[in-house]
Amino acid sequence: MAKERIEGSFVALITPFNKDGSVDHDGFRTLIEFQARHGTSAVLICGSTGEVSMLSAEERKEIIRRTVKFKRGGMKLYYGCSGNNTQATIDMVRFAGREGADGAIVTAPSYICAPVEDAVQYFLEVADASEIPIGIYNNPPRVKTDLTAEAIIELAKHPRIVVNKESTTRIGQCAQLARANPDISLMCCDSPNLGLVIATMSLGGHGTANMSGNIIPGEMAVVSRPWRSFADAESFRKTYLQVLPLLHFNYSAINPVAVKSLAGALGLPAGALRKPLRALPPDQLLRGIDIVRELGVAQKYGFTLKGPARAAAE
Repeated sequence: MAKERIEGSFVALITPFNKDGSVDHDGFRTLIEFQARHGTSAVLICGSTGEVSMLSAEERKEIIRRTVKFKRGGMKLYYGCSGNNTQATIDMVRFAGREGADGAIVTAPSYICAPVEDAVQYFLEVADASEIPIGIYNNPPRVKTDLTAEAIIELAKHPRIVVNKESTTRIGQCAQLARANPDISLMCCDSPNLGLVIATMSLGGHGTANMSGNIIPGEMAVVSRPWRSFADAESFRKTYLQVLPLLHFNYSAINPVAVKSLAGALGLPAGALRKPLRALPPDQLLRGIDIVRELGVAQKYGFTLKGPARAAAE
């Protein structure tokens, strides 16, 4: 059976919270519908942008139960299913599969700093136990384990491993993977500080797994479109340079502090960050609001400033 190929913008959603700190499931519906309307190919729910490490196991399961019902059109719903050990990850992946998830994104367990050979075995065991497609997330800034190109190429041979998202600092690894042309969707995070987007897309990447799509889904859909013509490359260049100030803003604080603070200020369901994370101070948030205004994004998406954000802007 041919592998599923995801192309385009794969947006890591924020997790919206109610005023009492509980998960805002209706807010998830709004966020998912917003993405589906603006060209997003897939969303990741309960990723690092979704503050997954601060959600309880039951909260994660309830999010999966509820949000699978919000699927719209052909947009895929993937879930962050990483646990703190192999069995915990397998259990969450199997739960997501039973509930109807389209796939799972998995990182190496955090904090233990697993050697690459141990991480490879971990990913293979999870994929063997899964009935849904698996995406691997090479995210050394968060988990310290740093997969090599050779390790990713080997993992891509597994029939259920279908996506690789790169957050390494090695731009050259994008070239190694592109040259090997493994049977897997090659994606990268949208951090302008890592510089992976231009390298990945220009070398034949299939898209980006990004968090800026929370604010600018249409623009990230353009940036994430595979280059099949000169027009695609031109559209990428124009749009990427246009939104670059917002990308830098979104990564001006640890993910998801900036993007979630801005989303809430613009009237999207967001709620507070879970402690110990705190929202951006008003003067820093105002920078993001100014960028959104300058780009014409607020008018395009019908954003309206709310509460303290309005006061800060005025």
